[in-house]
Amino acid sequence: MTDKSVEKATTTSTLVGKDGRTTIADTVVSKIAGIAAREVSGVHALGGGAARAVGALRERIPGSSTNHSQGVSVEVGERQAAVDVQLVAEYGVSLADLATGIRRNVIASIERMTGLEVTEVNIEIQDVHLESEERTEDTSSEPRVQ
Repeated sequence: MTDKSVEKATTTSTLVGKDGRTTIADTVVSKIAGIAAREVSGVHALGGGAARAVGALRERIPGSSTNHSQGVSVEVGERQAAVDVQLVAEYGVSLADLATGIRRNVIASIERMTGLEVTEVNIEIQDVHLESEERTEDTSSEPRVQ
């Protein structure tokens, strides 16, 4: 963390008080961040290629659940959190506006739900989704000969 974030860490927090301390697990913060990022219009998927492939396989297994923290990594301290998000954007959206919207939503959600101060949200846009690619993928699974 930067010197600025270290200075902020010395301030009081609702998570650490005279009556005790509340600890929030990294998985909780990453799940909140993942859900908040997916809520933003223009996000096609979270995670890199390998993470999305594993996620697609996981969803096909009966009884399995969606991994809401896919594509999200976090560092959580006593009072602060830092978030990294990897995603695929929809073609045609302004990537700068998309990143701004994701940051705003992730920060608001984490700070509101956990009381942690979010020091940074780094966004890595790994690909742009084209609808024509999706149609090609869907038809490739059909048998070529009947």
